[in-house]
Amino acid sequence: MQYFIIGIVAGIALCIISIYLVKQFRKNRPVMGKFEYWMMQKNLVSRDLKVVAIGGGTGLSTLLRGLKLFARNITAVVTVADDGGSSGMLREDLGILPPGDIRNCILALADVEPVMERLLQYRFKEGSLKGQNLGNLLIAAMTDIANGFESAIREISNVLAVTGKVLPVSLEDIRLVAKLEDGTVIHGESKIPEEQIKRNSPIIEISMDKPYCNALPEVIQAIKDADVIVLGPGSLYTSIIPNIIIREVAQAINQSNAVKVYVCNIMTQPGETTGYSVADHVKAIVKHGGSNLIDVVLVNSAKLPDDLLAKYHLEGASPVEYTGAESNNELKIELVTADLADFSMGLIRHNPQKLAKEIIKIAWDRINIKEQLE
Repeated sequence: MQYFIIGIVAGIALCIISIYLVKQFRKNRPVMGKFEYWMMQKNLVSRDLKVVAIGGGTGLSTLLRGLKLFARNITAVVTVADDGGSSGMLREDLGILPPGDIRNCILALADVEPVMERLLQYRFKEGSLKGQNLGNLLIAAMTDIANGFESAIREISNVLAVTGKVLPVSLEDIRLVAKLEDGTVIHGESKIPEEQIKRNSPIIEISMDKPYCNALPEVIQAIKDADVIVLGPGSLYTSIIPNIIIREVAQAINQSNAVKVYVCNIMTQPGETTGYSVADHVKAIVKHGGSNLIDVVLVNSAKLPDDLLAKYHLEGASPVEYTGAESNNELKIELVTADLADFSMGLIRHNPQKLAKEIIKIAWDRINIKEQLE
């Protein structure tokens, strides 16, 4: 405990240092950013899209890194169902909501130098703090200082000059429950993939351990005000669906007039979506959240390198397959394909800039069509 407290104090000190570094960095940044230049080129300066991105994990933070180049009014809605790793330890020890996904989204939208990001992503390797993430400790400390998790996120976002807002989908203690086809019931987000692989039975339903959970009011308002709502990319059953099984969230999205885009994963995920097609992903979302959650499905069309595919195949993952017929005949949802992939790190991932640019194009095209019809 003594070392834990030392870590918290160290985190607070580093937070103070970051304020200075961020201010210095902001003084020297150019007057016109990439967003302003792109909007000027497209003659879209008169309007600023209100974008709501919903999810969790690395998928949401990847999307946000791209979106901040093309939009200023961004609201990231983040799942709080994580109960593994550093987040899980802090959740159990301090009774706070899991900070890990929140931290990644804050950093994705932050205006900080790379060294500061590396610092806040640092994970201790030895001692009683082994496995703990410094950014998570900062959020834990700020939760106490600011008298609440929501206030802590707001304060840290201000310190790090975040573009837009990062919001937890709820302030309630959410625990996921998965039901498999063979009748097995799994409690806890971190246990779901492991148990699914062990039992080799598909997931048929995700729910919460509470019959009803209140969404953060600011989340619902952001959805109501949105021009475009983006679901994914990310783990289908443990990052995306945990947000839409909150009834208020699903209802708000279903009733929204915004352009609703689902970004389908490039690869299947062992323990969650083995063997899934694009249609299977969409059907799972519709089953859990309602039939009006998606207008457009965005799918990668880039050819994937054979050597990386072989590597993923050994881990039980494969490309998410799709056909035009799936979208047009079966799902009645528009399907858009584009080169969205990034292989630069020896992994198959979405490229943040390609992904964000395609989403902005989809949104503006459909907004312009709606305006012409009115």
